[in-house]
Amino acid sequence: MIYREVIEFETGGENDYIDITHRVEDIVKRSNIRNGLVNVFVVGSTAAITTMEYEPGLRKDLARALARIAPSDIEYEHHKRWGDDNGRSHVKASIVGPSLIIPVENGRLLLGTWQQIVFLELDTRPRRRRVVVTVMGEE
Repeated sequence: MIYREVIEFETGGENDYIDITHRVEDIVKRSNIRNGLVNVFVVGSTAAITTMEYEPGLRKDLARALARIAPSDIEYEHHKRWGDDNGRSHVKASIVGPSLIIPVENGRLLLGTWQQIVFLELDTRPRRRRVVVTVMGEE
């Protein structure tokens, strides 16, 4: 069986990290799938999905680490081609990735105690975002 829902929300722009764990858990419950997998996928090339311990210090640490990998004060070929300012956003999103897969067992996500599903807004401006959640498995 396959069950799909879309989560939609507004973001505040770059480094707005949003814990979507409970929303994904609710979708898994509504799916009635007991054992299988859930895929969480962000539609767009300047955002990412990951797991992390969702706490203020680590959110700051991750933002600083990504800024070192793709800093704002260098020129990106993307800017030259498109005349915009979010080349670093595309680079960060490509490194982290647009999706993840989490096992479902007995109707529950198999996440560690301190592991949350987190949406990362990496674009330089606020955006309306869509995250597609697909649950696959058996009832």
